[in-house]
Amino acid sequence: MKKIDCLCCLLLVLGGLNWGLIGFFDFNLLSYLFRETWIVRVLYVFIGFAGVYHAVAWKSVHKRNK
Repeated sequence: MKKIDCLCCLLLVLGGLNWGLIGFFDFNLLSYLFRETWIVRVLYVFIGFAGVYHAVAWKSVHKRNK
């Protein structure tokens, strides 16, 4: 499960960085890196799933990492 936790954290950091860039500079990093819109949409879905997973498994993730 640690691999899933690390992947979720990576996706959440990527999503947070992207939204920060959109908010401050109106620059979408994912659209810039991946020109294809379907790839960007898939990445947004994975980032959304990572957020839901991390929100639901918050306590168990912290217990495992101690």
